[in-house]
Amino acid sequence: MPVWGALFLLWATAEATKDCPAPCTCQALETMGLWVDCRGRGLISVPALPAHTRHLLLANNSLRSMPPGTFDHLIQLQTLDVTQNPWHCDCSLTYMRLWLEDHTPEALLDVRCASPTIATIHPLGHLTGYELGNCGWQLQAPWAYPGVWWDVAMVVVATVSLALLAGLLCTATKPLY
Repeated sequence: MPVWGALFLLWATAEATKDCPAPCTCQALETMGLWVDCRGRGLISVPALPAHTRHLLLANNSLRSMPPGTFDHLIQLQTLDVTQNPWHCDCSLTYMRLWLEDHTPEALLDVRCASPTIATIHPLGHLTGYELGNCGWQLQAPWAYPGVWWDVAMVVVATVSLALLAGLLCTATKPLY
């Protein structure tokens, strides 16, 4: 029986690592899931990753941006190392920043930007919205909001209606009872 157990374990390990992306190496974990090591592979984009990836190492590559949704299918992902990449810190990194903030906030202090110049001063976790670019998230001036004019019109109509009613009541000569 131990031989069958060893063969089953070998088969399970091979099966778990068969979806490993070509430039990376994968190792099955004892508690299910994969350790995916893509460090130092010269990657310029994140490869297709197996859904059961638990630890992902993308350090020391040539990654500059992270498409939104890259990790959405990796529900087991616990560890993400994206340090030592020439990140272009603008709106394209918002997804990665929020993912790290939600899952491993301490990692934000290790991620550095290579560009633009204004973003190279601080780690990603300390950058302000201004340093990341405004990403088109500008609030409209209150007077430009279309709902404001509707609100103003309603106030004017209500005021005029009350004034007419008050005038009508003041000019009435006969008691209303």
